[in-house]
Amino acid sequence: MEKIYTKNAPDAIGPYSQAMKVGNLVFTSGQIAINPASGAVEAADIEGQTHQVCKNLCAVLEAAGTSVDKVVKTTCFLKNMEDFAAFNAVYGSYFVSKPARSCVAAKQLPKDVLVEVEVIAEV
Repeated sequence: MEKIYTKNAPDAIGPYSQAMKVGNLVFTSGQIAINPASGAVEAADIEGQTHQVCKNLCAVLEAAGTSVDKVVKTTCFLKNMEDFAAFNAVYGSYFVSKPARSCVAAKQLPKDVLVEVEVIAEV
């Protein structure tokens, strides 16, 4: 196993890694809309937060030697399912290969963000 770390994504806010590489797979931790440069939650709307989450995921995947095009599975958590369509519009612009996905509503997410996404990708 190899721990993955990049300064281009937010530091873990608990006892976990940004991602772990095992064999030819990368498992990311859930990314939220924290801007790594400021350490603050980025944007107050679902579109802005989804863009930041996807940028964070792209940075972690790049540090692991892969990319969003190699993602095979995503798990998405939304604070409010009423944001589903707006989330999908942004999400779809990053995950054009249409990986397998689960999307669930979560009563509360870390830092009270609107969205969190984790991925499994091939290296």
